Amino acid sequence: MDIIIKISKLKIECSLKDNLTAKSIFQLLPIKSKINTWGDEIYFDIPKNNIKPEKDAKEVFNLGEIAFWNDGSAIAIGFGPTPASKNDEIRLISPANHWANAKKPDELKKLKVFKNGQSIEVMKK
Repeated sequence: MDIIIKISKLKIECSLKDNLTAKSIFQLLPIKSKINTWGDEIYFDIPKNNIKPEKDAKEVFNLGEIAFWNDGSAIAIGFGPTPASKNDEIRLISPANHWANAKKPDELKKLKVFKNGQSIEVMKK
């Protein structure tokens, strides 16, 4: 299953992992929200859900990995260092579930130009 994350004219195609988080988020689509920024990360709230931390929840992500941040009930997309990072790592503030992967990870670096409050949409492909 694939999804599209769209901000302005930027469309990022992602493939879903085979886990409960991905299945739960897919059921909520389409999602429209407003982004927040935190260093080289954007995050945005999603509708109420019962998503629990996965066994492999983690704080440090690789470029291209899409996270669901349980503590904030938000999708988080890191593309570079955050205030919590050590050196150049992509580190979230607390553990998150890895639920999707960008098909072209370098496209995530284009997210740097977006500001707090801009609209974002996540939809089924």
